[in-house]
Amino acid sequence: MPLTGTAPELSAAEAEAAQHAQALYQMTTAHWITQVVRAAAVLRVTDHIADGARTAEEIAERESSHPGATHRLLRACASIGLLAHEGGGRFALTPVGALLREGVPGSLRDAALLSGAPAHWQVWQPFPEAVREGRPQWERALGSDLFTYLAQHPEDAALFSRAMTNATEQVVQDTVALLDLDGAVRIADIGGADGALLLGLLAEHAHVEGVLFDLPHVVPAGHAAAEAAGVAERFEGVAGDFFESVPEADYYLLKWVLHDWSDEQCVRILRNCRRAARPGARILVIEALLGETGAPDPVALLDMNMLSVSAGRERSLDAYDALFEEAGWKRTGLSPTRSMFSLLELEPLG
Repeated sequence: MPLTGTAPELSAAEAEAAQHAQALYQMTTAHWITQVVRAAAVLRVTDHIADGARTAEEIAERESSHPGATHRLLRACASIGLLAHEGGGRFALTPVGALLREGVPGSLRDAALLSGAPAHWQVWQPFPEAVREGRPQWERALGSDLFTYLAQHPEDAALFSRAMTNATEQVVQDTVALLDLDGAVRIADIGGADGALLLGLLAEHAHVEGVLFDLPHVVPAGHAAAEAAGVAERFEGVAGDFFESVPEADYYLLKWVLHDWSDEQCVRILRNCRRAARPGARILVIEALLGETGAPDPVALLDMNMLSVSAGRERSLDAYDALFEEAGWKRTGLSPTRSMFSLLELEPLG
């Protein structure tokens, strides 16, 4: 007998329960989306269709991938808004998908590759233990802490650095526009990775010199970036450990540094800046600020990533102010950016 008819109409309570179940199901399967986006980045799907819509067969030929599986991937990409299906099996870019292209302004390709990278996922596997123990699980998952692991795995370290640069671009633009460097002669970018923020400021302010201070395996990328940006004559790369000391400067940049570390370690970094600072020096701290507990807040989820991968955490503005005061600094400025990150400017206490 053929199947006919429609499903029975749900009561209001049943419909609400179904919505709740669907919401939880979407939460538990969000990793599917992460890996779909990563696969699209690995196969350079959006680069292949940057100049016009293409079929799965055309992309599969370029990437030596399975045509049928490639079509299924493109269909999934269209379902989440990365691509648009134009009919006839042809897929085109959307504004969101365009950000997955390599080397374009605002590209998030490397951030997508990092989010779905095997090492990143290995660390998240024991996440319940991170909650039980209150500490990251890098050592359990990969045999060392995050930064030791990156020092020992150059390819992963390069991806991590590029992903941070992806995420930095909009923050750099806003910081360059908002920051007043009058009176500053020497800027030190502490833990600045490839120095994207520092280089943006050097390009905008011809009167200042910049020091990129980071680990030995990181600094060479900064030299190369400074050459490419045409500011190498005002750029210096210095390798070291910010828990021991930092270079002398009259303006310090701490972008996404403090959230990597415990309160005690943050105070140590800030005190080292205080010791090395020239008279009248300032610090610019760039971090995400936790909002009200219980409200929708992407920073609360970012805090879970910090619990998984580092000894640090995301903090509220009050929590940061307490750290600054303990280390001999006071906050004198606060500016939001177009992203989830805020700019906090500090001056010495007393």
